Amino acid sequence: MVEVAFGGSAEEVSLEEVGLRYEVDGKIATITLDRPEKRNAQTFATWSALAHIGDTLPQQVRVVVIRGEGPSFSAGIDLRMFTPEGVPGQGSFAASAMLDSSTFEQRLAKAQQGFLWLRRPDIVSVAAVQGHAIGAGFQLALACDLRVLADDAKLCMKEPALGLVPDLTGTKPLVDLVGLSRAIEICLTARTVGAEEAARIGLAELVVAPGDLGQAVQDLTAALLAVDRDAATATKRLLQGASERTLEEQCVAEGQEQAVRLRALFA
Repeated sequence: MVEVAFGGSAEEVSLEEVGLRYEVDGKIATITLDRPEKRNAQTFATWSALAHIGDTLPQQVRVVVIRGEGPSFSAGIDLRMFTPEGVPGQGSFAASAMLDSSTFEQRLAKAQQGFLWLRRPDIVSVAAVQGHAIGAGFQLALACDLRVLADDAKLCMKEPALGLVPDLTGTKPLVDLVGLSRAIEICLTARTVGAEEAARIGLAELVVAPGDLGQAVQDLTAALLAVDRDAATATKRLLQGASERTLEEQCVAEGQEQAVRLRALFA
């Protein structure tokens, strides 16, 4: 059970009620957005559930795969959240707008936790994207370390066209991946980026036919698991910090990480 508390009062709901499936098979955790009739649209409950999964992820898990059931990865935010009634038991954006700034920011930070944990150095997160990845769906894919796209994937940062801003941690990885100018163009036109373009500009590591998506993710996962976990964690930590360091600082960080690895291997 997870607690939903954003635009409405707190309520305990199951993952099934949220529209998520969560399975752990040894070192692999698979999270499936499971509302195909809604094209896996997300709600406050989705984000609470994702955060809960991150908080309780078994220690042995090394790879987290996020996928969508049906023809779409995620078509973004459940449109009921834009109505005065909102999603039953979860409230609406109208209710959120009535919160004072401090309360809103605290609750948004909790929602963002559902995306932030996917960047942890001790795991590698993989988004398996088919069909629509719109708004919050695009940001969920961006929250993952790697993206494998079916060739029918359609990515779009829809929030500015709705009078909103992307606020589920997607703006920084988008800029890091494609550069500031391209990120501005993608967001402020709210246009659709197809799979071929996504691969060309750095938004996807691999593009395959829709029927090959599952196997491609399975092959990638196997390759990731073939590497020593501690070395993989240290290397990801180095890579994540590289953009914030000078070359000289990065050299020092490399030496520090390597000293730990050598002691572990030969002590």
